Amino acid sequence: MLNNEPGASELVRGRVREVVADLGYVPDQAARALASGRQRAVDVVAVTHGPVIGWLGSHPYYSRVLAGAASALAGTDVQVRIQAITDPDDFAAMDAIAERASVGAVLTNVTSAMASRFQQRCRRVVHLSPSSPTVPVIEADNVGGAYAAVEYLYGLGRRRIAAIYGPPDSSDAVDRRTGYLRAVREFGLPELSDGGDFRREDGQDAARRLLEDHSDVDAMFVACDLMAAGALQAITATGRGVPQDISVVGFDDSIAAVCANPPLTTMRMPVEEMAAAATRLLIDGAVRPGYRQCFPVELVTRASTVRSPVNYRTPDGGDRVAGAYAP
Repeated sequence: MLNNEPGASELVRGRVREVVADLGYVPDQAARALASGRQRAVDVVAVTHGPVIGWLGSHPYYSRVLAGAASALAGTDVQVRIQAITDPDDFAAMDAIAERASVGAVLTNVTSAMASRFQQRCRRVVHLSPSSPTVPVIEADNVGGAYAAVEYLYGLGRRRIAAIYGPPDSSDAVDRRTGYLRAVREFGLPELSDGGDFRREDGQDAARRLLEDHSDVDAMFVACDLMAAGALQAITATGRGVPQDISVVGFDDSIAAVCANPPLTTMRMPVEEMAAAATRLLIDGAVRPGYRQCFPVELVTRASTVRSPVNYRTPDGGDRVAGAYAP
């Protein structure tokens, strides 16, 4: 009853909660763990798309998720447990994780189908990406963030704004693509795009292909900072300068943005706050089917963007020639 397991009516649950409150009863978490024979843990589940070795340190997103989850567990006896699945279609591995879950699971980059499969076997789950209607979700405003990135570049006078998309099986990447397309259509710009996985080398390859096919590109919106760091390498390898020749905006505001050369302008996604909120839902037993919470993203300007030397958007909405670069 106190674990919020199914099987009791709301009337009975309400009476039990009233008695618990009157008595001032607080469950002994250590005793619970001892009785069950297993340590209480929040599982953070991710798909590695290949060998597990080197995976955690290769992408800053996952360390941010772990940091957020750990912060929410401070002062409890609940641990964070990392669960890595090498194949995005390995439903058997997902079933095994669901069967062993104790407090619940925070799903990161798994597909909607995998998230639904997990929920069928364990209702104590929160997905950090847009998912199927019944799976509880804490997400970022990916569509709005991508739109804002293009709008910002357009305001700097950039008119050949290319996009580097993330993988098509990622709902985050799909939403960022949607935001980009909405912006370029509204501003009357051409769609110039390529894509790949959320990896540095994929961003580098995509940028190289874009520059070969569209030599007049003057800006890039890239689906994540790690890919954007690779795009910077491809741009500078052609002899072009960032930000003067091509301005670049990433997405995430991870350590990859700060360490890039030049440091990346990016859309900050509050990953730590999202992971902490998801973990608190699990700890409080407050997860319900269909739960939705959307976190806003915000523009963080750094040295990878600058006004176009040709024209830029004035406050009254007009275009004018700029005699010099200005931040």
